[in-house]
Amino acid sequence: MSTCTLQAEEPSKHKQTMRALKPWMVCCAGSFLFFYQFIQGNMFASIADHVMRDFQIDASHLVYLSSIYYLPNVAFLLIAGVMLDRFSAKKILVYSMFFCMLATWVLAYTHSYAIAMICRFVAGTTSAFCFLAPVRLATRWFPPSKMAMVTGAIVTMAMTGGLLAQYPLTSLVLHVGWRQAVLDVAYLGLAMLLIMLWWIKDKPDGFDEPEHKTLPMLDAWKGCLHRQPICAGLYTSLMNLPIAVLGAAMGKLYMMERLHVPQGDAAFVNGMLFLGAMLGGPLIGYCSDRLGLRLLPMKFGAFLALVIVLAIMYANVSLQVMTVLFFLLGLITSAQVISYVLVAESASPVMIATSMSVVSILTQGGYLVYQNIFGAILVRSGNMTMVDGTPMYDLSAYQTAALILPAAFLIALGLVFVLKETFGRAQHG
Repeated sequence: MSTCTLQAEEPSKHKQTMRALKPWMVCCAGSFLFFYQFIQGNMFASIADHVMRDFQIDASHLVYLSSIYYLPNVAFLLIAGVMLDRFSAKKILVYSMFFCMLATWVLAYTHSYAIAMICRFVAGTTSAFCFLAPVRLATRWFPPSKMAMVTGAIVTMAMTGGLLAQYPLTSLVLHVGWRQAVLDVAYLGLAMLLIMLWWIKDKPDGFDEPEHKTLPMLDAWKGCLHRQPICAGLYTSLMNLPIAVLGAAMGKLYMMERLHVPQGDAAFVNGMLFLGAMLGGPLIGYCSDRLGLRLLPMKFGAFLALVIVLAIMYANVSLQVMTVLFFLLGLITSAQVISYVLVAESASPVMIATSMSVVSILTQGGYLVYQNIFGAILVRSGNMTMVDGTPMYDLSAYQTAALILPAAFLIALGLVFVLKETFGRAQHG
């Protein structure tokens, strides 16, 4: 074979490799906001005691500060799906990242509880698009047969952010203080913003998206408010409860009381939720695609999650075993990602993003509801003592508040039986 032929083949192979990688690069960059929002949503698990001491607040006020992030998220999700069905996903992602990074920077400097609440509110506003936008990109860059696996990979990106918000952020806080650590999170957001500007592209060259009639917003919402998206959304919301309550806010403090370990070890255990979810998202999505079934993995996920959380709450286990249990809980509850694919396959093409936003609204609303329920039960169930200026609660209070976890998985299991199987295929042309 001549040298010229070899030289011609090498660029051709390079182009083929880049063509194969580009969809993953685009969706990876599109998932940066989701990654960043999971740091935002879960970092209070690492800075909770420091924030309570610095702002001189108790657990209920800490929960307000943490959970207000989800209030505008839910409100903006009402229009997020409709906007993504009409406007550029790239522009929405870039602007959202910019304002979230700015709100994080202000939070690192403020000494006012009210301003901190505003910062969290602004950051929550931008998070409404963090999942729907990369999924919307994925529907243009990947075939339907890979969507459950790709959706799982997008969730893995987010869980990586949640994992970084646990032990790594706790270690950083112990070394540089919580304010400098939050400022470093803001700088990370700036770096990712620059990559997003360079990598994200709304659709492949030559992509010809089928023309569908655009529905008015109210008609779009009326069309997707039925059993399938609502029950799937409730399932996802309930399966996400360990992340919402333990991962995002109270898990580290709960484990400190449950295992009598220092905060570094407790943060490490809590972080295993996210490591499990990182692996579980694409794994369960892949299995669902291979089986051509959506409901079966969802049923097993809810049942196994119930068994594992009861072991976490009541079994007499070591630190090492608890670490494994938290990992398994994150892995198994990743069955929640199938709900989005189930809803997308059930929806009319003109309402895919809007229908998925129903799931996101119920899931993100769960953070707001579950954190406040957990915090209210915690404050009312046990004695509070002050340790170095930080409010601490006894184990019985945490155990009582944690009863919402097994209750949630029981309800989630029941919801699967009222959903309609799609067998991995779109139900509408």
